[in-house]
Amino acid sequence: MIVGRRIVLGVSGGIAAYKAIEVCRRLVDAGAHVAPVLTRGATRFVGETTFSALASEPVHTSLFADGDPIPHTRLGQSADLVLVVPATARVLGAYAAGISSDLLTATLLATEAPVVVCPAMHTEMWRHPAVRENVATLRRRGVHVVEPESGRLAGGDVGEGRLASPETIVAAVERVLATARDLTGLHVLVTAGGTREPIDPVRFVGNRSSGKQGHAIADEAAARGAKVTLVTTVGLAPPPGADVVRVETAAQMADAVGAVAPGADVVVMAAAVADFRPVRAAGRKIKKAGGVPEIVLEPTPDILAGLGARKPPGQTLVGFAAETDDVRQNASRKLVDKGVDMIVANDVTAPGAGFEHDTNGVVILNADGTEREVPLADKRAVARAVLDAVLERRTLQ
Repeated sequence: MIVGRRIVLGVSGGIAAYKAIEVCRRLVDAGAHVAPVLTRGATRFVGETTFSALASEPVHTSLFADGDPIPHTRLGQSADLVLVVPATARVLGAYAAGISSDLLTATLLATEAPVVVCPAMHTEMWRHPAVRENVATLRRRGVHVVEPESGRLAGGDVGEGRLASPETIVAAVERVLATARDLTGLHVLVTAGGTREPIDPVRFVGNRSSGKQGHAIADEAAARGAKVTLVTTVGLAPPPGADVVRVETAAQMADAVGAVAPGADVVVMAAAVADFRPVRAAGRKIKKAGGVPEIVLEPTPDILAGLGARKPPGQTLVGFAAETDDVRQNASRKLVDKGVDMIVANDVTAPGAGFEHDTNGVVILNADGTEREVPLADKRAVARAVLDAVLERRTLQ
């Protein structure tokens, strides 16, 4: 997948910059066209001549030194992938904030190609809340992060922050290039968030869903070239270019999904739809002085079962099962009862998984009896695994 691909290799100013030389060599040996971009700080650790000799074209170091009035635009538009090795705290912060202070950060902002960043820094810096927030922001935007390893650091310290090995980095590039734009031509419908069923104008029956997992799936689908329709109950930013339908109740979600699902190639029902709603919602706030009210509930529309019963040929339907016990058994039963192709199940009581977290751990069950377990990871990584499973199933159909 690397042969013939144009890769911009950004190198920033950290002691781990010397490892970027080996990454460059491996990429070229694999058949990539590598355009090296070094920051001013990087040149204090590694030489321009080394990269010019190993790469596919001479080193680029400045917005103004190439004789090209817009080098960042040319590099960004022509790249199949932009790789930053190492990615320092400064570069991560500038990229997350949209600050263009040199050729590398300008190129990162000027590209629509997949971006892979490989952080490397001292343990205290890697753990700093500002750095963690910047990394989380980049992940939400679809940037691929190759996590640093634990090991010996500059100055003899040992801890987190050591740059991943060159072979790990090149393997990550191969994976990203293999999946880049692989959903082009598909229409993906995603639901996200928990529904709210009104008791009165103030109170509602709901759940703890933050919508983060559904939005991560929509973001990943859009980054991989799909046309995305997102039906959501939450105010998280949608992927650029997505058709967004904002709803609140299960009935509204059923109407929105029903209007789009017949024409969708893939439907991912990540939303946590309330199972019950009050039969009657009070028109005014219920006052405590009136005593404890009697609230009679009725079932909400079973959106997933309806989609399973009406699933058109060729469509892939994915459900979610948030469980507290007997996860596989309950999810397997739901897989059959709802008539879906796949169920993504998780234990919402597990540490770091489920509602309101930025991470999740799931098991993906297929109608053919196969399954795939995804250990605890950020929700964008889980989204990637879900869509990978969808593509595998569609390939076998």
